[in-house]
Amino acid sequence: MSGLIEPRQIAQESGVVWLEDINGLDYVRQSLERLPSRQGRPPYHRDGRMVGYAVLGPAARPSRASGTFLRRVFWLLPHDRDQQPDGSYAFSSPTEAVDPRTLVPGDPGRRTQRSAGPPSAAMRELGILLPES
Repeated sequence: MSGLIEPRQIAQESGVVWLEDINGLDYVRQSLERLPSRQGRPPYHRDGRMVGYAVLGPAARPSRASGTFLRRVFWLLPHDRDQQPDGSYAFSSPTEAVDPRTLVPGDPGRRTQRSAGPPSAAMRELGILLPES
């Protein structure tokens, strides 16, 4: 379940667990996953690697239909900027990418200039700048 994450979808988060140091990462991808538990390391079934995940507090309730919990997972693919600095995302980022330093429980995080890459010529012409951090 990728796409825009809304605060109401993650309101029951009580923490974010990082599996590696995020200080060297310009961005991480995030998605909402249906998982069988509120806490603990979720399974990961993509190429690349999981770099973190959210845990839910005791007030979080499972879906009535599936019995699963909606939790965020943070991940990177092999062709992301951290592994291929001059690759596809040298000057951009995937749509689900956010700056990991802006991620806290219950907040979807933000894109910053560092996570999105240098502004394009069109952005500069229009005077559009993203925050630095």
